[in-house]
Amino acid sequence: MTITEERRQAYSYADLPGLMGRMTGDEKHGPAATSTLDVLWVLHDRVLRVAPERVDDPGRDRFLLSKGHGPMAYYAVLAAKGFVPAAWLPDFGAYDSPLGHHPDRTLVPGVEIGSGSLGHGLPIAVGTALGLRAQGLTGPAVWVLVGDAELDEGSNHEAIAFAGPAGLERLHTVVVDNSSATYARPGGIVARFEAAGWSTATVDGRDHEALHAAFTAPHPGRPHAVVARVEPKSD
Repeated sequence: MTITEERRQAYSYADLPGLMGRMTGDEKHGPAATSTLDVLWVLHDRVLRVAPERVDDPGRDRFLLSKGHGPMAYYAVLAAKGFVPAAWLPDFGAYDSPLGHHPDRTLVPGVEIGSGSLGHGLPIAVGTALGLRAQGLTGPAVWVLVGDAELDEGSNHEAIAFAGPAGLERLHTVVVDNSSATYARPGGIVARFEAAGWSTATVDGRDHEALHAAFTAPHPGRPHAVVARVEPKSD
């Protein structure tokens, strides 16, 4: 099978564990990856206007994985959707593999930012939304996935505080909450976004229909934050 043929092979959600299972080696950050699996699938399968043939299209939606230290689920979804060949997966993390322990936008089709240093993704997403608005590109949506522990970083709170009053309605943040934050209090994630004028929703991060409904909820004039709760992180 050629790479072109393999990229066209149809994969479903049920195939994702098998695709993830092809990636082995040290520093997999398995819990960080699996916590994001359902969010990533619903976004790429039903929400994001992205495709392998339009990775450079100015009108595409932008998806930024800020939680980049656990990219295995992301790579599995990109392979399932034809952005990268599944044949790349077994070499995950190898010296000459494009699939590094942190995603690299120059090596992996469909990846918008190099990520993994926590606290950068949401500020970059704010800048992306501002840049698109300045260019008159009102169609593309900007999505960023962060972990609840990332919200321990002050840079995110500056971005949250700015985006609400700026009315960045094309900006969407998904917080995958696996109870790993150090300073958070119960219910505090949604309250923080609401205080800055964001539209919010809290859902079961494993329920695909609930995720889709939250992702597609209208929020005119305001950025939108979805807190996706999953099982607590276990080592």
